[in-house]
This record gives sequence, structure tokens and C-alpha cells, in this order.
Amino acid sequence: MIRPAKMLTELLCSILKRPVTTKYPAQDKLMPAGFRGKIKYIPQNCIGCLMCVKDCPTGAIIIKKAGEKQFEAEIDLAKCIYCGQCVDSCPKKALEVTEEFELAQLERAKLIIVYK
Repeated sequence: MIRPAKMLTELLCSILKRPVTTKYPAQDKLMPAGFRGKIKYIPQNCIGCLMCVKDCPTGAIIIKKAGEKQFEAEIDLAKCIYCGQCVDSCPKKALEVTEEFELAQLERAKLIIVYK
């Protein structure tokens, strides 16, 4: 059982302290350096080597040939675990991680992004 004096001391200390929580919805959240958010595809850098497809542990990336030396990517954000392995393995830096983290959707189809 907690003694009443100790409870009163805790109460007074907590009243004088600032809250630990952030005002996230009202203010933008700044992400720390190295944060791995949504994957972004840069089609002009892609050479179609498929290293990202081979290294993706969940199979969230599909690269298709769209024309001569042109490729399009399909990234399934529902499968992606945001490990950044695809970004690290790309020799031409055609993939990059962004700071975007608000990705919730009501329909799974909206989580499949096709970059052309």
C-alpha cells in the first residue's frame, strides 16, 4: 500500500512537470535522421537489374519493362516491412526512403502504388 504522504509528493511533482506527450495531430511530427518511411521509385535512374526485387524479403516490389530502357515499379505497401534493403541494394539509387509515415488506408488496393 502506498503511503498518503508519498502519494501527495508524487502528485505535487507531476503537477509541476511538463507533459511528456507531443501535440502530434496539431503539429507536424519531425522524424529522426535515418527514419525509414514510404519507398519512392525514381524511374529515370532504374536500369532494370531487379536487385531490389531479389533482396526484398516480402516480395513487395515488382519491376516491369515499360519500353526500351524504361521500367515501371509496383510497390505493395501492405507487404512492405520498411526495412530499406531494396534501397541499399539498388546500384543506381532508383529507390529511396522518405519520411512519409501516415500510410493508413481503408482499402488494401490503395496501398499498391504503381510508378510509371
